[in-house]
Formats: sequence, C-alpha cells, structure tokens
Amino acid sequence: MQGLIGKKLGMTQVYDAQGRRMDVTVLEAGPCVVTQCKTAEKDGYAAVQLGFGEQKESRVPKGNVGHFKKAGTTPKRVVREVGLDAGEAVKVGDTVTAAIFSDVSHVDIAGVTKGRGFQGVVRRHKMGGGPSTHGHTSHRRIGAIGMRTLPGRVLEGHRMPGHMGHVHRTIQNIAIVRVDAERNLLLVNGSVPGPVGSVVMIHRALKKQVGKAK
Repeated sequence: MQGLIGKKLGMTQVYDAQGRRMDVTVLEAGPCVVTQCKTAEKDGYAAVQLGFGEQKESRVPKGNVGHFKKAGTTPKRVVREVGLDAGEAVKVGDTVTAAIFSDVSHVDIAGVTKGRGFQGVVRRHKMGGGPSTHGHTSHRRIGAIGMRTLPGRVLEGHRMPGHMGHVHRTIQNIAIVRVDAERNLLLVNGSVPGPVGSVVMIHRALKKQVGKAK
C-alpha cells in the first residue's frame, strides 16, 4: 500500500545514533480500515478506500452509514483513497497500521497549512514597507500599485493584502526517524504542514532526493 491517513500530534526532539539532536514531528499513522476496494476491471484503476478516526453515526449521512456497515466497521471521520502496489492483495475490512512504513526511509506528507486570516503585504509577501521616520505615515502599506497612463490599471496577479494560509501543501522526501508500529506513531524529520490535530496524508516517497537527511 502506497499511503496512509494520519494526524499531526505535535513536535518534539530525539537523538540519533551519533548523539545529534533532531527536531521531529510526531504523526499518528492509522490505524485505517479498508472500506472499499477499487479494481481495474470495474473502476478503471486499482486503489483502496481507507477510513480513519471515529465519528458519531448521527453525524454521518445515511448512505455512508450503510457503506461503513457493509465494510463491517463503524463510521469514520475521514475517508481517502490510496494506490496499491502491483500484485498486492487487500480485502474490505482489513486494518492497515503504521507497520507499512517499517522498511520505508522517506515519505511525502500532504496537509492543509495553518490559517492566518486576512494579512497585509508585509507579512503575506514579505514586503519591506515604507520608511519608519522623517514624517512618513505609511509604514506597512503596499505603496503605489498603478501603471501610469498605459496600461492604466492594476495588473492581474499583483501581490496585495488578502487571505493567508489554509491551503494544501505537500512536503516531499521527508526522512523517517522512527516507526512505532505498536502505538501507530511515525516520527519524521522536520516540520509538517498544518496545525496540531490536523489530518495529513502520508505517502511513500516516489523518488528519494540525494543529499537529504539520513
């Protein structure tokens, strides 16, 4: 199986074999239940649908309740699809844990970044702002955005104040520091998109970059 649904638990520090301190992110990788199997003959591609996290039945649409009961599991909070390896045999109702990453060195992690709300150009685009002294009153404003007579308008895509954060981001080739299969915990090197408690998708890295953290 190429991936798993997880949850970001926070960051901490561990020591490697050489005694060097490392900043790591702790992820709860699974357990996930296989709620549906997609086949190339019926659906045109091979994949599995995974469910993660418990949810009250009253908060799940009736059609989805029947879908989960057919799979022999309780309603799940998050449902995602992941690809299968060639020749891999998986059936509905199977439980997938963090053990699938025991022999994996690097992963790709996708999540939704922290929402920052409405922000100005200094924070959103790292602009320098105006002068701080000599009578100037526009310290953190964007300044002139016009184009004189021609074309006489603000060009599309101009950097301006607006909503910041809460966008999908994927961090590639993150080194796995430790796998705790018994507690379904995954420790990865560095930071991961999203706030504590957010849902992330953990996929096996397709191509490990040379020279990254070991």
